[in-house]
Amino acid sequence: MAFDIDEQEQLATLKDWWKKHGNLTTWVLIVALVAYAGWSSWNYYQRSQALRASQLYDELQKAASSKDNSKVQRAAGDIQQKFGRTAYAGMAALSAAKVAFDVNDLNGAKEQLQWVVDHCADEDYRALARVRLAGILLDQKAYDDGLQVLAADVPAPFNSAVADRKGDILVAQNKLDDARMAYQLALDKIDSQNPGLQLIQLKLDAIGCTPVIAAAR
Repeated sequence: MAFDIDEQEQLATLKDWWKKHGNLTTWVLIVALVAYAGWSSWNYYQRSQALRASQLYDELQKAASSKDNSKVQRAAGDIQQKFGRTAYAGMAALSAAKVAFDVNDLNGAKEQLQWVVDHCADEDYRALARVRLAGILLDQKAYDDGLQVLAADVPAPFNSAVADRKGDILVAQNKLDDARMAYQLALDKIDSQNPGLQLIQLKLDAIGCTPVIAAAR
């Protein structure tokens, strides 16, 4: 069927526009399609990584329940190596550190906690790892190393635990004035419902200081 005059004009206009802009339009569409494909592939990859990491983490937890330290450490290492950017890596390292500590594998515990400090993206996990790592260093009489571990900034909910651990190390160094200050800071920062509050008070009493608890408590 022959085109009428309006259709012919519209077709001519379209051909002229495509001649001028068709190449650019094609490339824009290609870039958009590639970007979408990349985004979809990345999301699929992330979900796949999380699923595989969760499966390994389940295996780690089963080994942890039976105190199979060697298997726990291997599983944690696998998760860190293959899925280090997932939340499971930090969780696995903390769990592996606890199992290692429970069976008196202090070097293994330190290694796992140090991994969290150095590599974990979660600030809370890093803060918890610092407190636990400093505790092990305290037991090993590596006092300066312990204080250095605790020197970093941590999220507010961990300020009390960090100050409390500093107090423990300072007492071990016989720096009692500094220890009193650390314990008092721990009291000031701790939640009034936290059962650890009484223990900090006892520590202060033990080194000859009556704690001054904030009036708001």
